[in-house]
Amino acid sequence: MNSSPIKLKQKLSPVAKKAKAARDLKSALTKKRSAFKASSQRAHRANPGKSGMDYDHKTSTFKSAKANRGNDGKGTKIEGKSNYKIKN
Repeated sequence: MNSSPIKLKQKLSPVAKKAKAARDLKSALTKKRSAFKASSQRAHRANPGKSGMDYDHKTSTFKSAKANRGNDGKGTKIEGKSNYKIKN
């Protein structure tokens, strides 16, 4: 959570904080997440004018972070189990 621009911090015990860090790292290093990160990097390299925006894998477009991470105002509960294909 240190890299987040939002300054909200979870109130976790030291044990819970360590367990969460391990879970987050394990999740970030999966093949699927690595493929999404690589795809996003390729898209950003091909479109240098889009810096500061997030690449949306659902629509294959660049969006503001607010729109992309909030699922265009619909929240993330619906989107959580979606299975997007990497197009680039």
